[in-house]
Amino acid sequence: MITQGMSLYNANKGKTERASRLVKMHADKREEIDAIYAGEIAAVVGLKLATTGDTLCEEKHPIRLELMKFPEPVIAMAIEPKTKQDQERMGYALSRLAQEDPTFKVKMDEETGETVISGMGELHLEILVDRLKREFRVEANTGAPEVAYREAITAEAEAEGKHIKQSGGRGQYGHVILTVKPAEPGKGLVFVNDIRGGAIPREYISAVQKGVEEGMTMGPLAGFPLLDVEVHVIDGSYHEVDSSEMAFKIASNMAFKSAVLKAKPVLLEPIMRVEVVTPNEFTGDVIGDLNSRRGHIVGMNTRATASVVEALVPLATMFGYATVVRSKTQGRATFTMDFKEYQPCPKPVQDAIIAKYTGKA
Repeated sequence: MITQGMSLYNANKGKTERASRLVKMHADKREEIDAIYAGEIAAVVGLKLATTGDTLCEEKHPIRLELMKFPEPVIAMAIEPKTKQDQERMGYALSRLAQEDPTFKVKMDEETGETVISGMGELHLEILVDRLKREFRVEANTGAPEVAYREAITAEAEAEGKHIKQSGGRGQYGHVILTVKPAEPGKGLVFVNDIRGGAIPREYISAVQKGVEEGMTMGPLAGFPLLDVEVHVIDGSYHEVDSSEMAFKIASNMAFKSAVLKAKPVLLEPIMRVEVVTPNEFTGDVIGDLNSRRGHIVGMNTRATASVVEALVPLATMFGYATVVRSKTQGRATFTMDFKEYQPCPKPVQDAIIAKYTGKA
């Protein structure tokens, strides 16, 4: 039980906070209450440190529940304030929204100088932009949504990178040989130091890893981040005087990029799990439309007088789907959509995306 004014221990942060007010939420109405009992859903007002996923408990009986795992965003769009006043408030507003919602990300594009927001779908970002306006009074213009593609390797490969520079005085020398291969899904970068006999001194291994991590941020096909790569550093060489962390970082980055190019890279696209509930007479139209979007129907069942169609569909083909499904069903169908996984793009689609982002197929 939680009572008003009670001290709550945040097991994740190791700090204690006071629950100044307790309320039950009824849409946009609040009902003040004195206590929250087991099984009830309510809100605590006055917590400054707690964020999504934290466990609150008694300090005498600490408990830390397993953290929730949130998927990476699959869609992004540029956003800019309409006025200078909006610009001053937008940074604060976006940071507050990102604190509340772990699936919402904000970053600055270094090349264009634009602020880019990322989320789990078109509707997700539309709601957040609307909240900017309603809750923070920030008016903003947004660009067209962009799909968050990824890249991956499909084979094993070996490559070496040498960074040698001599221009009077102390030079630069770094030499790295490494192998890459696909890692288990969801593992990200798996870095393994297989150096034996001191071919690369231990103090330079962290620099080698940094060079690889930098390479993971930009794949060779269209510049999208790489997923799930296992890297083994197997050999190299150093110079007593000219070797440095920077030289080894550059050499490992060169070796990694070369190895990835040899490892048959592919472009990955986010696949969404889509469920459409439609009156029976429109089922054929709904299925036909999903098939035209490169969708794969994985299930169908009946719910009262409606059909439930389940499909896996590439996110890139789902923009504007809400309008289309309404027009095909006289406004009577509803649908839900959430991220399932990344899958390789078909070759023609991959070539078109590479051409779009690099100017060459």
